[in-house]
Amino acid sequence: MTNVLELHANDPNFPHLTLVKIKEFLGNEAVFENPDKHEDLIYEMKLEAALITNNSPYAEVRAVVDNHDDPSMPCSTIRAWVIGLAFSALLGFINQLFSIRQPAITILSNVAQMLAFPIGKACDKVLPDWGFTLFGVRHSLNPGPFSRKEHMLITIMANVAYQIPYTNYIIWSQYLPSFFNQRYAGSFAYQILISLGTNFVGYGMAGLTRRFLVYPASCVWPASLVTIALNQAFHNEANVPVEGPFKKTYNISRYKFFLLAFAAMFVYFWFPNWIFTALSMFSWMTWIAPNNLHLNTIAGFNNGIGLNPWPTFDWNILLFDTLDPLMVPFFSTFNRFLGMFVSAFVVLGMWYTNTYNTAYLPINSNRVWDNTGKLYNVSRAIDSHGLFDSAKYEAYSQPFLSAGNLTVYVFFFAIYPATLMYIYLYHKAEVIMGFKNLINSFRKNKDTEIGQYKDVHNRLMAAYPEVPEWWFLIVLLCAIAFGIAGIAGWETYTTPGVVFYGLVLCIIFVIPVGMVKSMTGIEVTLNVLAEFIGGSWVEGNALAMNYFKSFGYVTCAHAVWFSNDLKLAHYVHIPPRHTFFAQMIATLVSTFVCIGVLNFQMNQIEGVCTPDQPQHYTCPGINTFFTASVLWGTVGPRKVFGAGGQYTAMMVGWPLGVVIPLFFWLIQKKWGAKSRWMRQIHPVAMIYGAIYWAPYNLSYVWPAVPIGWLSWMYIKPRYLAFWSKYNFVLSASFSSGIAIAAIIMFFALQWENLSLEWWGNTVTTQGCEGKACKLKTLAPGKIFGPAIGTFH
Repeated sequence: MTNVLELHANDPNFPHLTLVKIKEFLGNEAVFENPDKHEDLIYEMKLEAALITNNSPYAEVRAVVDNHDDPSMPCSTIRAWVIGLAFSALLGFINQLFSIRQPAITILSNVAQMLAFPIGKACDKVLPDWGFTLFGVRHSLNPGPFSRKEHMLITIMANVAYQIPYTNYIIWSQYLPSFFNQRYAGSFAYQILISLGTNFVGYGMAGLTRRFLVYPASCVWPASLVTIALNQAFHNEANVPVEGPFKKTYNISRYKFFLLAFAAMFVYFWFPNWIFTALSMFSWMTWIAPNNLHLNTIAGFNNGIGLNPWPTFDWNILLFDTLDPLMVPFFSTFNRFLGMFVSAFVVLGMWYTNTYNTAYLPINSNRVWDNTGKLYNVSRAIDSHGLFDSAKYEAYSQPFLSAGNLTVYVFFFAIYPATLMYIYLYHKAEVIMGFKNLINSFRKNKDTEIGQYKDVHNRLMAAYPEVPEWWFLIVLLCAIAFGIAGIAGWETYTTPGVVFYGLVLCIIFVIPVGMVKSMTGIEVTLNVLAEFIGGSWVEGNALAMNYFKSFGYVTCAHAVWFSNDLKLAHYVHIPPRHTFFAQMIATLVSTFVCIGVLNFQMNQIEGVCTPDQPQHYTCPGINTFFTASVLWGTVGPRKVFGAGGQYTAMMVGWPLGVVIPLFFWLIQKKWGAKSRWMRQIHPVAMIYGAIYWAPYNLSYVWPAVPIGWLSWMYIKPRYLAFWSKYNFVLSASFSSGIAIAAIIMFFALQWENLSLEWWGNTVTTQGCEGKACKLKTLAPGKIFGPAIGTFH
């Protein structure tokens, strides 16, 4: 109990009442002097110790994760590899092919997880038991019934394969004549080298993270629980009746419940997304007066703050940041909303007072504007080589940002020091234990008691050989070599040192960022920090900034995603070496497939990335990427946020990020011991809520709060068995229903530009909801901000 208190005192997921009883037990000397008089408390502590030792201390983990293992269960089988690699190639192919289309389509790993089950079951019924023996192990086409470990290994492959290489954005911006027009970017060798470099460099860092992000029981990884729940629904035949709401006993199995909920969402999703789209953007208050500026500013869904008591009937709106309210703990959902709600007054105050000329712009746009209120034309500030042209810039305009976008940057600057400060103040014990475990792993004569994690899942996983650190080191060195070869072998105007820049950022942030995500579901991405530092370092060179951004962001992101999958495998007891090879090979296959499709797009699609391309391959994401690269690389953050820049005051975010966690830590230290709500204040989650602005608003975040409260705060305490059986399955079924419906809708209707023209589909684009209104307007020929020739 002493160890539990040390590790979980600041853990917002750990049950508050249990923590209070542990403190009462340890702090009461009479318990130890006269144990006979405190038998009930001692018995309760023994039960709690047994639960923590033999299962997870978290009800949400116990709900879907088994505390036993069968090492003989088939896992890395021939059929699992064939199905997994087939889905890796298929997801990479489809997602790359449609990534440059408007609207884009992305197939997530839950679709592969769903489809893999019937395929795997068909294999165990149809395939013969033919095989061979290799190194004493028999490998058969049909080793028996399709197992949950095989299914999860396939899902892990799909998880790493569905995302296209981030460097594709760089390649497109180099290759297109309208951008940098560097034709060497069409070289397959160049493309594959930089793609492999960015895709694998983060994986090489993952060896460091296991002791901090995978082995500790406090690292829950909420998204993993939904994946496991879907797996359990398919493979768990046990069906225990549970008491639930309305004083009823529920006998339906998880699998049948999944199918019913999936079918219901599949049918329903057609209404808010095609038949009656006003259900999705239910901005009902603005329909009263579509052209009322102030009403739309406060309540507008598309172009306002989104202050609306119930702004949507579309479950997909709640998933815009992948943080399903049924999946993540309620404290995470509520803290994000609280942060966004408070920062809404910053946005409104800035806009209504015309601070930084924001009143001449839409209140909540994520675009960049010039001094006439039009979109910033980057070609008027660069030369023919894409490099900064001072004379052209000073004859044109400074870049201007909306009130919502400026608020985003303030809190983005705050979230990086806040994350480091939060981990230092709240989770030092876990970090220290992780380092003890890491150091112990390098010792020849290992002391099994030093820094070891003793929960049930670590004990079960001890039956399997661990992945040595040198495997990860080889991956890291290969990735570094690929990255350096790609950058140094062609005229990229970039130093190969950018690869090591990404590694340094990852070393600093991967543990804090990973710990926050594993406990809250929130991932603090390093894209803005990488962009900010890279743009300052190579000011005037947009292409070099792109590499700084890519390696700075992707290295840490991939290490965290890798850790998420490692925890998934840890929960379902897949041998670590099977997971390692599954992730590496699936990523390799997906990378080659994506690069092959990229070359097809470049060479075979006529008019690709032009506004009038017949199949709508207009590349909206690439246009945004290029604009950002020129703005922060060519113009540079120093001119925007540095000394004498128009937004220098936004740098207040950096010290703010230190002060906010310290402030709440002091409050919680003084008054939080006995207050359940005080313990669940999470400063990083609050700041994260404040960076949702531009183009999102409160309409996207608020609806998750009552749903999360109903699930986690009302149903869970009252009907724990019911909640445990169905909550995560419901989350998985709704997400899967939306994914399948969206794919069919895309190919059957959106591909052909078919739509229903009626009031329910047009009311959402009337007045200021259709075209953003501005508080102030300019007379023809006038500009706002500094006059031409007065800024440099």
